[in-house]
Amino acid sequence: MRELWTRTSGTVRRWIGDPTVSLYLRATVAATLSYVVALQVSAEPAPLTAPLTALLIVQVTVYSTLKTSIRRVNSVIVGVLIAIGFSAVVGLSWWSLALTILASLVVGHFVRVDEFVNEVAISAMLILGTTQLASQAWDRVLETLIGAGVGLAFNVVFAPPVWVDTAGEAVEGLARRARHLLLEIADELGGPAPVEQAAARLHEARRLDQAIADVDAAMRQAEDSLRLNPRVSEGLLSRIVLRTGLDTLEICVVVIRVLTRSLTDLAKRRDGDQRLFPQDVTVAMEELLGHVGGALVSFAVLVTTQVSRSAEEAEERLTSELAAAWSVRENVAQLLLRHVQEDPEAWQLYGSVLAEIDRMLDELALEHRSGRLMEELDRASAANAERLGRLGRFAGLRRLVRGGRLRRGKT
Repeated sequence: MRELWTRTSGTVRRWIGDPTVSLYLRATVAATLSYVVALQVSAEPAPLTAPLTALLIVQVTVYSTLKTSIRRVNSVIVGVLIAIGFSAVVGLSWWSLALTILASLVVGHFVRVDEFVNEVAISAMLILGTTQLASQAWDRVLETLIGAGVGLAFNVVFAPPVWVDTAGEAVEGLARRARHLLLEIADELGGPAPVEQAAARLHEARRLDQAIADVDAAMRQAEDSLRLNPRVSEGLLSRIVLRTGLDTLEICVVVIRVLTRSLTDLAKRRDGDQRLFPQDVTVAMEELLGHVGGALVSFAVLVTTQVSRSAEEAEERLTSELAAAWSVRENVAQLLLRHVQEDPEAWQLYGSVLAEIDRMLDELALEHRSGRLMEELDRASAANAERLGRLGRFAGLRRLVRGGRLRRGKT
């Protein structure tokens, strides 16, 4: 029974922690609460607009909920105003309906309600078809405000979880896939190098490059969950650490694709039963790619680790991997320099392979990362200072206006 309870409770915790399950539960509760509130306030017998609004507004994060609330309320109000205007002038007919829809879509585009452009037309059509236009129109606005308010308040009072762990898993998964590809390339260096095999690794690198879009989506969700969230005390720093880490890995993934392109071009210069590199270079290259792959994973762990002790361990592993990689890289450079004299036609591709590995090692260096972090923090601080400055100027303008009014009142 104890084992069954442990297994069941673990399953329930995973379900509750899942983003999709959390969104479904939160949206259901918020929509139900908004319907109960609307029943007490609205004159409609079934105010379903309120739960519909709450259902659409309650997103995974507080920040996205706030953005969605503003756009949705804006879209409904604009649609209601368009419907009132058309009904007062022409009434309901097939051609006035067409003009209402067209006008709603055009106006919705200009008021920048984004994905709720169709909601402007839907609101206008629903109000245009009602018999008691004025009361129905403002009841719909009231229900929309209730649904938006309940949805926003629900996410503020019951703050949604922070999805940093999910983004961290995506980042680490990308780094491990890159390491796996480098190890595959290293394993194949010791045997014959047919062009088809090298081209297959190039296609894998391209798929890895395309996977960055999925990781970026997880990263954006994590960044939104850190904004305006009362659970987070240093959201800006966490966002910058994650984003700069993903940017570095993205550069490394692109470099890996270029590396596989160079190896494919090198394979075209060889017969199918020849190696890409001489035997001594092959052994050193296998070791070098192994260290580069290990550095990629250590870097990903470093930028996604929240606990200081684990971060220190990841930093030590990254430093060790980079030091070993640079040492082996120097050996590879000396070996290639000696073999270039025997095969001068391959010197350009040899040099490009070394340059691509150098680029990855430079990007993963702790000094380079510290510089990137400082630049992004300075940029974010400057942006915040600029926003605060605008608010300060606006507040000063208000004080001047109020002061002028007071002086005019005294005179």
